[in-house]
This record gives sequence, structure tokens and C-alpha cells, in this order.
Amino acid sequence: MAAALRVGFAGTPPFAATALAAILSARFHVVLVLTRPDRPRGRGLKLTPSAVASLALERGLALLQPVTLADQAARAALARAALDVLIVAAYGLILPQPVLETPRHGCINVHASLLPRWRGAAPIQRALLEGDAQTGISIMQMDAGLDTGALILAHAVPIEPRDSAATLTDRLAAMGGEAIVETLIRLQRDGRVDAFPQQEAGVTYARKISRGDAAIDWRVPALAIDRQVRALNPTPGAVTLLAGKPIKIWASEPVSGRFGVPGIVIRADSGGLLLACGEGALAVRELQRAGGRRLSAPEFLSGNPIETGSCAGASAAN
Repeated sequence: MAAALRVGFAGTPPFAATALAAILSARFHVVLVLTRPDRPRGRGLKLTPSAVASLALERGLALLQPVTLADQAARAALARAALDVLIVAAYGLILPQPVLETPRHGCINVHASLLPRWRGAAPIQRALLEGDAQTGISIMQMDAGLDTGALILAHAVPIEPRDSAATLTDRLAAMGGEAIVETLIRLQRDGRVDAFPQQEAGVTYARKISRGDAAIDWRVPALAIDRQVRALNPTPGAVTLLAGKPIKIWASEPVSGRFGVPGIVIRADSGGLLLACGEGALAVRELQRAGGRRLSAPEFLSGNPIETGSCAGASAAN
């Protein structure tokens, strides 16, 4: 029987923690965990560990939180761990070549798209913004490029009509956990995994979501604005100015028809909030003012009245 794999794991958000939990549930020997340093969060800006750090601490795993992988202490710890493989999922740091070459079987990435589509930092959000019909999980042997490594396996998942980044991330995280366990089982059994070069056609890049991506342009079709709302939920939220104040829109539905000047408030009462778009209109279901909490449209309007005929404007996110 082959010796147990010595597995390392590098990741940061809940998506990555799901993969780590699956690896641990499958009883693989996780020797070392890398994650980003604790960050200040909440109104009190209290230093808070990442989802991966919290899980590693809960399970009593060796944990490293280097600011950079140029850190010599981190490099030395990786070398001492004598890893067979390093699994990487949404870590947030680029792995330099010496780190890629440290594990005996290299580094294997869990990526939330069907590569080569949506290489880069925000594949889930970009798939939703573009209205893709499907996405998936790719397991990739990492190289020095940006998500350019050879593919070990890929599993597709349909994007449902009302998916948000939150709901789609949850499904992809579960799939990613299953896929990386499948890969480790192959590696444990055979001492290797087959990998095939990515196709040269169909490459797209999922650049990081910026403040500009959050600003709603009411001149575009309601279908596109609704995709924007769903793609940016739970973070950072789609933003507009309404009654002169920045408002985040968290849930909406597109409405077909002709409604006049884009951005005009068509309805704002106990029945809901409706704004005209370049094509159709957007029925706003849930929104939030700065410093407030998320509210349904009727709840929001009861304490923040908005005049019919007023116009939403460019967002402070620009």
C-alpha cells in the first residue's frame, strides 16, 4: 500500500475552507495550512482570521499566515514540511516558482470556472455579469502563468436564472471539495495524475471586481443590471445614488416593457420600488443605505421615502 500523502493546503475564504473540510473528511493527512493574515473586520475593525485559518485552528493543524511568499521563514517551513502536494484554492497570493517546485507532485489548484474561460481573480462574478449559461470547477496542475496550467479534470454546473454570487459560490465550493478529493484519491492510488494542456481558444480573463464594477448605469438593459446585482451579492454590492444618497441594491428582478427615461423612479410605495432602465425596468426587492441594514423595498421606503419621478444617479463608487 502506498504511503499516505503529505498534503499542504493554501486558501483563504469560505470557498477554500469547504475544499479543506472535504480533504480532512476524506482523511488525507494535511501537514500544513497557509492562509492570508488576519484582517480587521466589522465596525470595530477587530482582527479576524480567515475561514481557512478558523478551520485549521479548530482542527489543530499547523498554520502559516505569511504576508508574502517571498518570506524566508515561510519558504523554510514549506521545505521542512516535505509535502507531496500543495492544494491551492482562492489563496490570494501568487505562488513563486520556488514554491511551485517545492512539493514532490507540485501544486494543484481548485478554480471556479471551466478553464480556459475566466482565468483570474473573479471567475464567479464575471460568469454572472456576462450571463453565462454554465460554469464549473477546474482542477489544474499549477504553473507560473495565470491559471494556465494543464487540466486534471473539470466538472460543469448550470447557472440558474436567479443565482447570485453567494448561491453559485456555495454550489461550486461543494463541487470543488468533491473534485479535489477525487484528484487526491487518484494521486494516492496511482502516484500520479494525468493532466492535459488547456485549449488555446476561448480564453477570457476574470479581472478583480473594482469599485467601478459596482456602479449601476441605468442606461443599460434591466437584464444586465439584474445580473450585476446578483453578481455583486454578497460583496461588494451594486450601488446607485437615490434621493442623493448612496444605496446598495441586493436583490432585484427585471421587468419588460417601456418605462421612459433611464433611472426614473416609476413606483415607490408599499407595493415596491421600480426604476426605468435603458430597456425595461428594475423591480428592487432588497436595498440598504450606508450605515443601515438590508431591508425589503417596502420596509426601506417606510423610513426613507422616495418621490415618484425622481431620478437615480451615478454612484459614489465611481
